[in-house]
Amino acid sequence: MRGRDEETGEYLDISRSENRRNALEVLALGEQLVGLTPAQLAKLPIPEDLLPHIEYSKRITSHGARKRQLAFLAKHMRREEDATLQAIRDALDVTSEVSRREVAQMHRVEQWRDRLIAQGDAALGEFVAAFPDADRQQLRTLVRNAVAEKAKNKPPRAFRELFQVLRGLVLAAGGAALAADGDIDADDLAQDDADDATFDLEQDIDQDDDALED
Repeated sequence: MRGRDEETGEYLDISRSENRRNALEVLALGEQLVGLTPAQLAKLPIPEDLLPHIEYSKRITSHGARKRQLAFLAKHMRREEDATLQAIRDALDVTSEVSRREVAQMHRVEQWRDRLIAQGDAALGEFVAAFPDADRQQLRTLVRNAVAEKAKNKPPRAFRELFQVLRGLVLAAGGAALAADGDIDADDLAQDDADDATFDLEQDIDQDDDALED
């Protein structure tokens, strides 16, 4: 329902540009929901009527069908109350922050592993300085075995064990003192499907706008 201007009494219309902006925000939210695991979805205040649409979207692998389903999901989400969608966003902000930290932490563990294998004792000295609880000899052995495995094209047992040992040390230290070269931006999200769905979504928006004007 449209509001009225308090001074003139005229009806206030939502512009098409604002309508599109709001709809694209909902589309992005829908894309986020589709990318979550069932356990993650269960923690969010998602209305029961939306869950089947989300689950169906997760099963679609065809590119064209997926972008159409994302637009369809967004259209259903736009029928929900603003407060409902905001509650979902608020809950996502909390879980996403934890997930971003975990992903960033795992990327940095991978960086340390790759540096140790590529640079040997030079990187090992830096790691031990940052994580004093590390067993230098254990890590040196694992690094040498991982290098040998790769050279002989053997199963990467030491490679995987090295990652687990590094991960344990990093987690025990709370992720602090991470001095691996380069920064990982854990906020980078794949937007291809959402971008492809935009055209279908805007067609739906235009149809809704035209219906309101009639």
